[in-house]
Amino acid sequence: MPTPSVNTLSIRRLTLRDLTACADLSEDRGWPREEHKWGFLLASGKGYGIDDPDGGLVGACVLTEYGPRERPDLCAVGMVLVAERHARQGVGRLLMRHVVATAGTTPLTLYATPGGRPLYEELGFKVTGRAEMVRGRFVPRGPAPKVSTRAATAGDMPRILRLDEEVFGVDRTHLITRLPAFADRLRVAEEKGRLIGYAAAWPNMDTLVVGPLVARDTETAKALVVALAEGTERPLRTDIDVRHEELLGWARECGLASVAFNSVMTYGIAGLPGDWTRRFAPLTVAAG
Repeated sequence: MPTPSVNTLSIRRLTLRDLTACADLSEDRGWPREEHKWGFLLASGKGYGIDDPDGGLVGACVLTEYGPRERPDLCAVGMVLVAERHARQGVGRLLMRHVVATAGTTPLTLYATPGGRPLYEELGFKVTGRAEMVRGRFVPRGPAPKVSTRAATAGDMPRILRLDEEVFGVDRTHLITRLPAFADRLRVAEEKGRLIGYAAAWPNMDTLVVGPLVARDTETAKALVVALAEGTERPLRTDIDVRHEELLGWARECGLASVAFNSVMTYGIAGLPGDWTRRFAPLTVAAG
C-alpha cells in the first residue's frame, strides 16, 4: 500500500505499549529488534511515531531531554526509522521537522549514519565529531591496567551523577539512575576515595555494549573495560570518540574490529558541552 500524502500523516507520542511495534520497525529495516534498548529509551525519553493503517508503524524516533524538565539544556535524537515500504517518501524528514519544532530553542544532537547524514544536513545539523563502533571477542592484551575498579553500589549513585554532569555538561539524572536496572554491570574507578571514572555494560541482542564510559584518562578507561568484559561469553561492542586514538588502538589489539563510523551532529549549538577528554563512549548512540 503506498504511503499517504506526507501532509496527512499524524505523529503521536509513543508509549511502552508500542514496544513490539518499534522492535518490528527495527527488524523491518535490517536492524536487530533491540527490545531491551527500545524499552529503556521509551521509558527515559519521548518517542514519536506514525501509525500504519495496515498495522505497525510507518516511522518512529526518540527524543531524550537533558537538564531541567521545564526547559531542557540539550536533547538527543535517536532511533530515526522509517519502514522499508514507506522509505524515500519524506517520512523521515517529517519526523525530524517535528522533533526540531518540538525542541524549540533547545539545542539538539544525534549520531548520524552515512545514509542519514544528508537529511540532517539539509535540516541544518552540523558535523561536530565522529565515533567509531568496534565489536568482537575481547581478549585483554599487554600489561594489566594499574587502576582499580569495583562494582558500583547504591551509595555510589550521587557521586556518579555529579561526575556524569561534570563530564557531559548537562544533568542526565533521569537516564543514569536507570542504569542499575538496565545494565548487567556497573563499575566505578576510584583513587584515594575520589571517583575518577564509571562505566556500564548492557545486553543488546547477542552483544554486550559498553556505555557510558567516563574516565579520567585512557588507563582508567582500559581498566573499566577489562573489568566489564571479564567472564562474558558475548562479543563486546562500544562506540568510541575517534579523538581517543590510544583507546581505539588498544581495543583493536584486544580483538575488537571496526564496524562502522557515525558522525556526531548538533543543531543550535557549535559543539557538545562538557569535557570530551573524559567522555570515551556514550551510553548508546541513540541517547548520547
